[in-house]
Amino acid sequence: MHDLTIRCGLELTYEAATPTPIVLLIEPRLEKGQRIEREQLSFSPNVFVETYADVHDNIVRRCELPVGRLTIRHDAFVSVPSRPENHDASDVPLSVGEMSPTLLRYTLPSRYCDSDRLMDFAFQKFGQIPQGLQRVQAICDWVHQNIEYRWGSGSPLKSASETLAQRFGICRDFAHLAIALCRCFNIPARYVTGHLPDVGCVDPGNPMDFHAYFQAYVGHRWNSFDARFNVPRIGRIHIACGFDAVECAFSTLYGAAQLAWFSVWNYQVDPAEVNLGDPIDLAKRLDGTPELRFPPRVRPGQMPL
Repeated sequence: MHDLTIRCGLELTYEAATPTPIVLLIEPRLEKGQRIEREQLSFSPNVFVETYADVHDNIVRRCELPVGRLTIRHDAFVSVPSRPENHDASDVPLSVGEMSPTLLRYTLPSRYCDSDRLMDFAFQKFGQIPQGLQRVQAICDWVHQNIEYRWGSGSPLKSASETLAQRFGICRDFAHLAIALCRCFNIPARYVTGHLPDVGCVDPGNPMDFHAYFQAYVGHRWNSFDARFNVPRIGRIHIACGFDAVECAFSTLYGAAQLAWFSVWNYQVDPAEVNLGDPIDLAKRLDGTPELRFPPRVRPGQMPL
């Protein structure tokens, strides 16, 4: 049942000395478990924008940055379930022979998920654990306990095997390593970016940002896992998925434009009290506490009026 409303969005400003093509992945995916109630997307100054779905069904916006400054703003209300993710997951792994060609691609090494370099380690650590969700969770447990989260340590060149060797990284490194280890056992795994509001969690006080995690295909469905936090979350909003971070960047520039401003928001609201386009006012957020809170007019299982 969709009974929580998350306000999510971003504002980006780029400066370009010459016209510069850009590809954007900034909008929630159209998929089960999240429903866009309302959204606004603006480009200032106005430019021609092409919209299409990529091979992973991500919503893509493509345009050209003009000379000077361009500001992109997306603001959305997304309805999500109040239950933690994977609450009804079925532990039925697929054999390679049962996988579709699309799923089979997610078992192969990729640029950042170099599973071919991790085979010996994977089978030594997880080879005796039953195939399926139990093995995926064991991988997440190990990555969570043995890789240090180190803010600011990210690198666009870092692969899963390098994260394993260095034993530290940011959320994308946690995701890449867990994906690569899953692929060692022919478990289809894909990289995901999205919003992670603090629903039912204490606000850590950090600036809001995008978050990277992964999904494993077990029980004939994609199940979300997050080796960084390693607990089922409420209100996660998927934006893009792909083989690794190459295919899920929120922006890809084909030139030398500079990012002059970057702001992201994702928090639970009462849609009767907040409008799209309003200034970001965290005094009106409902999340950020261990207690799951609902708008005054809404009881669990009901939709806002």
